[in-house]
Amino acid sequence: MKDLLAHFNKAFESKARLSIMSVLVVNESMNFNGLKDLLALTDGNLATHLRALEEAGYVLVQKQFVGRKPNTTYQATDVGKTAFTEHLNALEAFIKTL
Repeated sequence: MKDLLAHFNKAFESKARLSIMSVLVVNESMNFNGLKDLLALTDGNLATHLRALEEAGYVLVQKQFVGRKPNTTYQATDVGKTAFTEHLNALEAFIKTL
């Protein structure tokens, strides 16, 4: 059992980070407001979790202006997709032992 738990990725222990990665893995990209609305998170909470995922190398951030408004988009990196898939596989293996 401890061996299975060792494969869990601490970056995805948070429900918010798990949700963010779930959205980004199945979508090419998503902007900040889209993520905020979809996941029902506050600006600060979402920004904190996105920053942590970015620092881990799991999320790529692109900032630009659309007209005069800033628009920040996020996408899962290949490293992030692999780490997320491995985490989900570890969760599935753990559940199957119960």
